[in-house]
Amino acid sequence: MLILALESSSKPASAAICLDGKLLGQYFQNSGLTHSRTLLAMTESLMKNLDVSVSDVGLIAVARGPGSFTGVRIGVSAAKGLAWGLDIPVCGVSTLEAMVCQIQETREYDDHVICPVMDARRGQVYNALFELRHGSPFRLCDDRAVSLADLSAELIERGKPRLLLGDGAAISYEYLTSNGISCSIAPELLRWQTAYGVALAAANAEPSPATMLEPSYLRPSQAERERGIKSPDVL
Repeated sequence: MLILALESSSKPASAAICLDGKLLGQYFQNSGLTHSRTLLAMTESLMKNLDVSVSDVGLIAVARGPGSFTGVRIGVSAAKGLAWGLDIPVCGVSTLEAMVCQIQETREYDDHVICPVMDARRGQVYNALFELRHGSPFRLCDDRAVSLADLSAELIERGKPRLLLGDGAAISYEYLTSNGISCSIAPELLRWQTAYGVALAAANAEPSPATMLEPSYLRPSQAERERGIKSPDVL
């Protein structure tokens, strides 16, 4: 099956086309430009260069979060619109799990705790912990927003080599190593969130109708938090 995958949950944005797990092409951009300008333009250019028609696509896959509130909304909205228009299913996957999927064939990290981290600001990161078992990601905890102090304590308890992925890898590495916790950062080509990882994660997930796809933010937006402060009766 031909999968069109979209990733716009953080600063980079990407689109990928995969056929039965094989990457046919990917357009990746880490320029900081607004994803509303770039995501669908990249998708159109990629499909044109691969000589792929929208009618060939059997599934739309997208990173549904966590991540940037605006970026996640853009990706989910684009995926829903495309799937709705083509009358095909959509598959929303965890941004964090998708990052782990793109290193699953790298046996070098079989004995590591895989730690995808995204900068959530306010002293937190979006995170989940994984191991690679039989070449596939095995989840050790749910996606969450967690402080670096709490993440550090949990990594110490697990006692295995730690590999950091994601746009929060640099700040997490600095914090962890300054507190005496050894860890490593994935190579540049494997570190970032990519649409290819989204496609791999979708291959093992359940598709759904476009109407069922919802973003996963993990915590309220700043606007929602401010409304809650101004209106204590609003939960």
